[in-house]
Amino acid sequence: MNDAKEKEISLSQVPFFKDVPPDILNEIAQVTEKKVVPEGTLIFRQNDPGDSFYVINSGSVRVFRRDRDGVETELSRLGPGDSFGEMALTTGDPRSAHVEAVEDTNLTVLSKERFDQILSENPQVSMIIIKKLTDIIKKGEAILEKDTQEKVRERWISLYDYVIIVGLSLLCAIVFNQSNPNGIPLIPQHLFDEAIPGISPEEALKKLESGGALFLDARPSNFYDKEHIKGAKNLPLGIFDIMYMMELSDVPKDKEIIINGRSFSTRYDDQVARKLKLLGHKDVRILDGGLSRWEKKGYPVES
Repeated sequence: MNDAKEKEISLSQVPFFKDVPPDILNEIAQVTEKKVVPEGTLIFRQNDPGDSFYVINSGSVRVFRRDRDGVETELSRLGPGDSFGEMALTTGDPRSAHVEAVEDTNLTVLSKERFDQILSENPQVSMIIIKKLTDIIKKGEAILEKDTQEKVRERWISLYDYVIIVGLSLLCAIVFNQSNPNGIPLIPQHLFDEAIPGISPEEALKKLESGGALFLDARPSNFYDKEHIKGAKNLPLGIFDIMYMMELSDVPKDKEIIINGRSFSTRYDDQVARKLKLLGHKDVRILDGGLSRWEKKGYPVES
């Protein structure tokens, strides 16, 4: 088997490239490079430019972060078939962690510059990649949501503990503000922002039936998929920027928008509404009582 075919097979086993057409995958494989790094080599450092994507053919690496005091926190270990650096291909953002070879490691490397050339010649691949990135972010969002739910179920903090924690937090904030001219405000600025207006389920139903408003569900996709208001589009807070660009960038700024999406732990609807306001949408309202009140009235939902 020639080297190019080995690279193509290596890439085809990576979820990030799973749905890329074979001819394009072959083209991508042609511009990758093989690289062997000795044990102990730092492949890249935290905050380095995101300029390449890596697939592990053999060996293993560890992913870790290091704070300003030099304290390390290991995030994961990766082995043959795993990949890292996906975000670099699309965003070019600085690296969020260090990656070090745990043993002699054989890598397939794809540079962002070469990948951008292929995308410019094959724009249809862009949507596949965006969807893959969206899936990665959604999975991370679902993990965070599950972690939040588990924390909410933990025992209630006693009143004494609560007073101590709040008191220490206020003391730390005051000390910090005294020593730092930029400071941290003790009261969040959004508390002074203009409140987003609400809309009753009865009035919202009339808008739904007449088609006079765009309905959005701001909850994570796993909640939206289970059940949502009939005809509502999903605009999860965690991937707001990507989904807005793909689905809503052409919506007129004066179009009425009604948002649902509030869990027992997070006010997704309010945060998404404020983001839409910042983008220039003038008529944004939040559904009073959320999906639960809508369902109690027997109004239409779907999954």
